[in-house]
Amino acid sequence: MLRFRDAALPTVCLGFSLPLLTVCPAACSLRAQAQPEQPPASVQYRELQQRLAQGWNTWDTNSMTTHVLLPEGLAIHVGFKHNSTEFADGFLERTSVGAGTVFLGAHAWDGSYTDLKVTWKKHVWRVQSARDAGDLVLLVTPMETEKFAVPGTVVFSVDFLWNRPGTALKRADSVETHGDSGDISVYCACAKGVLETQGEIPVGGAYLAAALTEPVGVSTGKRRSMAEIAAVVERQRQAYLKAIEAAGKSGPIVDAIETALGWDTVYEPSHHRVVSPVSRDWSVGWGGYVIFDWDTFFAATMAAIGDKDLAYANAIETLHEETAQGFVPNYARAGGWKSSDRSEPPVGAITVLGLYERFHERWFLEEAYAPLLKWNRWWTEHRDYQGYLTWGSDGGNEPQNLEDDSRGTRPGAILESGLDNSPMYDDTTYNSQAHVLEFADVGLMSMYIADCDALAKMADVLGKAEDARELRGRSAKYGAKLGTLWSADQEIFLNKDLHTGQFSMRLSPTNFYPLMAHAATQEQAKEMVEKHLLNEKEFWGEWVIPSIARDDANFHDQNYWRGRIWGPMNYLVYLGLGNYDLPEARREVARKSFNLFAKEWTEKGHVHENYNAMLGNGDDVTSSDKFYHWGALLGYVEYLEMNREAK
Repeated sequence: MLRFRDAALPTVCLGFSLPLLTVCPAACSLRAQAQPEQPPASVQYRELQQRLAQGWNTWDTNSMTTHVLLPEGLAIHVGFKHNSTEFADGFLERTSVGAGTVFLGAHAWDGSYTDLKVTWKKHVWRVQSARDAGDLVLLVTPMETEKFAVPGTVVFSVDFLWNRPGTALKRADSVETHGDSGDISVYCACAKGVLETQGEIPVGGAYLAAALTEPVGVSTGKRRSMAEIAAVVERQRQAYLKAIEAAGKSGPIVDAIETALGWDTVYEPSHHRVVSPVSRDWSVGWGGYVIFDWDTFFAATMAAIGDKDLAYANAIETLHEETAQGFVPNYARAGGWKSSDRSEPPVGAITVLGLYERFHERWFLEEAYAPLLKWNRWWTEHRDYQGYLTWGSDGGNEPQNLEDDSRGTRPGAILESGLDNSPMYDDTTYNSQAHVLEFADVGLMSMYIADCDALAKMADVLGKAEDARELRGRSAKYGAKLGTLWSADQEIFLNKDLHTGQFSMRLSPTNFYPLMAHAATQEQAKEMVEKHLLNEKEFWGEWVIPSIARDDANFHDQNYWRGRIWGPMNYLVYLGLGNYDLPEARREVARKSFNLFAKEWTEKGHVHENYNAMLGNGDDVTSSDKFYHWGALLGYVEYLEMNREAK
């Protein structure tokens, strides 16, 4: 989305028939049309983003072995060259989990220490970074057991990202840079000297290169020996471990969440912001970044365990993507494009209230309240059908993304649920006049009631009594409608096909979301849990909670939302259980969730987008991103449980 400061600049495109750049017509723009500007950010939030966007960190979306200094934009890219005596050499410029080239280790919130392994063409290298005051040191250590005729080469290329002003000049064993903040030199500590291989390495600009026959170090600011670089790395590694140990029994979970969000947090230059998109690979695939609604709200919740500023930033930047129509979009991506037709699950208010109740900063509530209230009102104005809330897609909303064929269609309405291919919606009817599914959705109504209740509490704090009455009125209205979806026979809340008037017998974890909304009595909650949640024919078992009941015909698909286990579902069910006197079920959901998460985290360092409900892993399919931060919600629920019991 174009901000005001961006929109003030002329838009240009290359006129190939002319020798000069010419002003483009609107159709020539590579960005979406500007949306109405959000209210100016508060002084507190501007200062927060300035604090976040400082120092050396893995800010660049494109590679996990690129380290960038903010606000200068000075970048050191760590690349690797495979040298062969036969056939072609190879050069690894971009490292990512999705490409199978990195195994991620620790990543401190502030980037003061990072650790990963690069595996490529049978090479294995360890790359560690550490901050020493304002300087960066990098240590690359060969770990391969296979013998190569010619050793690999590590390449440290230096430049300035995001069109920031600066120059990088190659010296004998250093690179001298000049940027806005002054001169910074990058030095190589190479026992055998810098290789003279400039003509063989496909890198433009200044770089340092060395054979990886032994550890190689790089430092900024001043020349350091290998011993000095190793000492800085070890000091910061120990500081990271000490912080994890201080978390006590929840230390392994804190480590996983800090690492997941540390690696997935980037600097997004078009809006001058630090934010945690869902994963590096998703962001690269969407042109630079992609913010999904509930995904990034959950990132805010998890970040609160160690980095308040990042938690606030993830919540506020998601709200800053609110559309002209008044809703937080399903996606917002590079180029200013977003889903103008559909939203995603309304979990923003419970996220913001949770952060406020943890940190008690009024300015944060004031920053988030107006867009949250606008979004809350939008649901009733655009997604109310026969008095129930339903998912929908308004294909005529501007600006229209002409390449998104799902807008204004049944698939687009299903995408609004965030459960892209859930069997729950296989037989639903899309009403093209009302732009909604004719389907009363238990999960949506429950999340919306919780949203109303959380916003009402925020209104109380801010002294907005009229808003609070309005919100509690809507909560009561939809609470009554949700009550009509209780099935005494099935002892659970059921979705209702409003086209046929029949209840849907398909069950998913969303059928337990009424517990979030306090919509069930204690007896109803007990019946739901005993008959369905703890039923091994439906949801219970070694690995929980599957996204569709085990006895559903599509459970064995184990394809995305067709049977796999998802962190956000377990988290929302856990929150609901916490509202009732069901301690054993709550504890077991937390324990089993963590066991599932810990399995691949311990073995492979993966934080999966989703997991197989029969095998207990995520690597069985290619459609489960290996480092998608909301997978850590499976560990976060155990963190909540540990802290609950400690109180």
